[in-house]
Amino acid sequence: MNEHPLAERIVLHEWRQFQETDNEGGRAACQGNWPMFHEMRISQFLTWPQDLLRSYAADLDAADALGRNLVTEKYARMMASTAPEEFHRSIEPHIPKLSPERIADQERVIARQLAWADAFRTRYPKLGRAMRVLRTAEDTDRDTSFETYLRGELGTYSPATFSRYAAFTESLQGAGRNLTEETIRNTVRLAGFPGLDEAEALQ
Repeated sequence: MNEHPLAERIVLHEWRQFQETDNEGGRAACQGNWPMFHEMRISQFLTWPQDLLRSYAADLDAADALGRNLVTEKYARMMASTAPEEFHRSIEPHIPKLSPERIADQERVIARQLAWADAFRTRYPKLGRAMRVLRTAEDTDRDTSFETYLRGELGTYSPATFSRYAAFTESLQGAGRNLTEETIRNTVRLAGFPGLDEAEALQ
């Protein structure tokens, strides 16, 4: 907590919003699994620069002030793929509408991240098998893909946060870095492995 206070504060804020997210059919088992939630979310936020963390933290605070829940909205946006009829009937009218320009910008970021995920799964096939299915075309009513999850999450970011996030991923690409690899490296280290190679060998 002392080492990464802002990232930890964001995870706690998301966790509080996650507890208030209604799930069709009752409370989901993952809503009671703080250790797993913390591991997954902090692994992502530890890759982010401070300006991006500050911007997203401000998004969460602003959402609270407006009575919005960004975690709920993220899962609601995913339903555009996993439950499209219900999404268009009951959800779409009640969440902020994204402009065509914003959607196009998001799709460019998503394509970049899908390429990274593909490359990671090629290099670390055993760890890759533990990931979500990759593409929206693979979504089912039980399995939500990495692509759909990312699309839902990006759609909740404010314009300022999304702009910073897009610039962050572009800078990683320019430096030849892979965000999926860096995120999962954090995950396996939190699980007690020295690094990705050791985690892959022990799967």
